[in-house]
Amino acid sequence: MKPVTIADVAKYAEVSKSTVSQYLNQRYDYMGEKTKKRIEEAIKELGYSPNIVARSLKQKSTMTIGVIVANILHVFSTQVIRAIEDYCNKSDFHIIVCNADDDPAKEKRYIDMLRAKQVDGIIAFPTGDNVELYNRLIKDDYPIVFIDRNVSDVPISTVMLDNEKASRLAIDEFVKKGYRNIAMFTPPLKRDINPRVERIKGYKEGLKKHNLSFHSKYLVSGEISELQGKMDEILQGSNHLDAILAMNDRVLFEILKYAKANQLRIPEDFALIGIDDVSFASFYSPALTTIAQPAFEMGKKAAELLLEKIKNKDMTCNYEIHRFEPELVVRSSC
Repeated sequence: MKPVTIADVAKYAEVSKSTVSQYLNQRYDYMGEKTKKRIEEAIKELGYSPNIVARSLKQKSTMTIGVIVANILHVFSTQVIRAIEDYCNKSDFHIIVCNADDDPAKEKRYIDMLRAKQVDGIIAFPTGDNVELYNRLIKDDYPIVFIDRNVSDVPISTVMLDNEKASRLAIDEFVKKGYRNIAMFTPPLKRDINPRVERIKGYKEGLKKHNLSFHSKYLVSGEISELQGKMDEILQGSNHLDAILAMNDRVLFEILKYAKANQLRIPEDFALIGIDDVSFASFYSPALTTIAQPAFEMGKKAAELLLEKIKNKDMTCNYEIHRFEPELVVRSSC
C-alpha cells in the first residue's frame, strides 16, 4: 500500500503542503483554529505518520541527544536522567541513555557510537580518562555538557554539586550532636574523580574547622564489594569510631547491610549520614540523615545548556561551571 504523504494530507485538508509542514513543526503563529482542526482530522483519517529520517535529513538534526552516565545504579544518575528526559521531551528531543560503568574504554565506544548515529549532542558523567577525545569534540564544535564531574584542562561546561560543602555540612551535624571520631567511607580512590576528591577535602576541612584531628585510618576506601569487610576491620579493631559519613548512596547501602547483619544499632553504635538523599531515607528505621543533591534541578540545567548549544552553535565554546547547593536533611540516624 502506497504510504501517505504530506501532499495527501494537504489535499484532504484543502491546505498547502507548507501549511501542513508548519503544523507538523508546531509553528501555529498565523494558523487559524479551523485550519489546525482540518489538518488534525486529515492526519487521523489518512493515518499519516511523519518520516522521521527524511525530516532529520532536511532539518540536519535527529532531535536526539545521548546521555552517558558513569553508573546507572546510583540514585542520583536515575534522577538526573529523568530530569533530562522531562526537559528534552518538552522540546521534542529524544534521549539515548548509555551506562559507561566508569570504564574509559566503554565511554569512548559510546561517544563514537552516538556520533555515528548523528545525535545532536551529548550529556556525560565523564570518566576523566578520555581527554584527547573530549578535546576533539571541542575542536569539532560538537555540543557536549558534563554533569557531576569536570575534567582538568578540558573547557566543557559542567553542572556540579558543591561537594566540599556537602561533606562540611555532615561534619557540622555530627559535631553538633556530640560525635568526635568520624570516619568517611568511599569508593576506590584510584582515579581523581572530582566528587570523591572534593568530598574528601570537605571532610578534612570540616574536621579542621572543629579542631578535630584527621586520622588516615578513618578514611576508608574500597570497591563496593569490599566495604562490608572494611566495616568489620574498623569496628572490630581498637578504634573508637562513633560516626560514619557515607560518600554516596551505594556506600550507604553497604553500611546499612553490614549494620543489619551484625545487629548494630544506629545511632547508638555509630551515627550515620549519607551523601545522596535515597528514596527510602525517610521511612527506614531509623530515618536516615542525608545530604541531598538537587538532582532534578541539575539534570534540567544540563539539558538546558546542551539544547542552547545545539540551537546556537556559536555558543559551543562557552565554558562555565555551574555549582549547586547541597541540603542537610536532618532525621534520626545522627
